[in-house]
Amino acid sequence: MTKLKNDPDTPDVNGHFGIYGGRYVAETLMPLILEVEKEYVKAKADPEFQKELDYYFEHYVGRPSPLYFAQRLTGHCRGAKIYFKREDLNHTGAHKINNCIGQALLARRLGRKRIIAETGAGQHGVATATVCALFGLECIIYMGARDIERQMPNVFRMKLLGAQVVPVTSGSCTLKDAINEALRDWVGNVDNTFYLIGTVAGPHPYPAMVRDFQAVIGHETREQVMKAEGRLPDTLLACIGGGSNAIGLFYPFLNDENVKMIGVEAAGLGLETDKHAASITKGRAGVLHGSKTYILQDDDGQILEAHSISAGLDYPGIGPEHAWLHDTGRVQYVSVTDDEALEAFQLCTKLEGIIPALESSHAIAHALKIAPELPKKHIIVINLSGRGDKDIFTVAKTLGVKI
Repeated sequence: MTKLKNDPDTPDVNGHFGIYGGRYVAETLMPLILEVEKEYVKAKADPEFQKELDYYFEHYVGRPSPLYFAQRLTGHCRGAKIYFKREDLNHTGAHKINNCIGQALLARRLGRKRIIAETGAGQHGVATATVCALFGLECIIYMGARDIERQMPNVFRMKLLGAQVVPVTSGSCTLKDAINEALRDWVGNVDNTFYLIGTVAGPHPYPAMVRDFQAVIGHETREQVMKAEGRLPDTLLACIGGGSNAIGLFYPFLNDENVKMIGVEAAGLGLETDKHAASITKGRAGVLHGSKTYILQDDDGQILEAHSISAGLDYPGIGPEHAWLHDTGRVQYVSVTDDEALEAFQLCTKLEGIIPALESSHAIAHALKIAPELPKKHIIVINLSGRGDKDIFTVAKTLGVKI
């Protein structure tokens, strides 16, 4: 059974992880957000909600997702054993569906029949459109015009599923701007609309709620690695955009002091340039999209444009729980460049017959750095958060290959 629970200390009653998190929203939205929180607390304690969520996880999403030993990649590195948590095998091709099923069930409990969402790489948009088709809900997806260009297959999938895809042409035309437009929509349609946020960002209760739905990843991993190896892993690796796939893997292991956790941000064209999305590595504390966290900003507090070859990591902020985990030292945060991710994408495809999402390729790239230096008994689990079918046109264009 899916284990939905909050550590009583994280977040606190006002949604703070240390100094991060909280609710920084228009007054119009506050009653609605409090209503969402109240209903979510009730849902977590409702066995029928848990039962229905478990049903869809098993029979619709396809859970549990496998824990796969990447034998050839391990052999290539000649060091630590590398496992993939295969979230790419979920229905719709990524971890996003876990959260979307949960929030759609919550929206139904609230009587909301109009769903809005933002998307970058399109995976959250596809997952949202999918659950809206499943439950007969109206679906509006905000997506940056630049991301629409990069992710045309996912845009068409959303439209096939019955969603209205709204291009966002402001700012950098990417995920940050899509979230801005979704928030504007929400303010104007509070009576009938549920905002299905795709990552562990936004105002409380969203960071904790999304984390709880995604924690199924880590709960399954614990059981699967114990069965495969008879012990817990030594290192967990996951890419970081907003941070939902990472916190989903990490959260059930936070109290296991011997399990090291590494979040991998997008270094883009390099940290020495202004073309990256390394919010923790190069950012500072500030407020973005309803919560306090690490963000990329200039000296005047203006949000900077982020860059990554991966549309899902192209975001100038990070979930507030990740900011807190960084400050406490519990999780290490590193970065990987576009070129390193692209190399890992190709290597994983050729060695394992698995085409990883460019997002997940960042985590694989860091594993390729550390695995050769670790003993062969060391166990690394990488959250393979999505499959790379959506990225083949971006990769082909970058490599100069005509399809």
